[in-house]
Amino acid sequence: MQFVWLYLAVINAVALILYGLDKRFAKRGTRRIPERTLLLSAFFGGALGAAIGMLLFRHKTKKPKFLVLVPIALVLWIVTVILLFRIL
Repeated sequence: MQFVWLYLAVINAVALILYGLDKRFAKRGTRRIPERTLLLSAFFGGALGAAIGMLLFRHKTKKPKFLVLVPIALVLWIVTVILLFRIL
């Protein structure tokens, strides 16, 4: 179970950093992080970090795709962790 917590901590930190970097890149007008990468970071376990990144950096908050998919990923991961706790 410790591996799960470590994985989630790392992937959420990565997602948060990705959203922050993409916002910085957007402001500077440089090459951006693909939306697919940002969303995949959420679905691979970084949904909380992605949601915090969206709010903290005010990034991707007007994109319907992100307003729907990031919360869905967050709910899926919450359910997954609860189920893991019941099994283990």
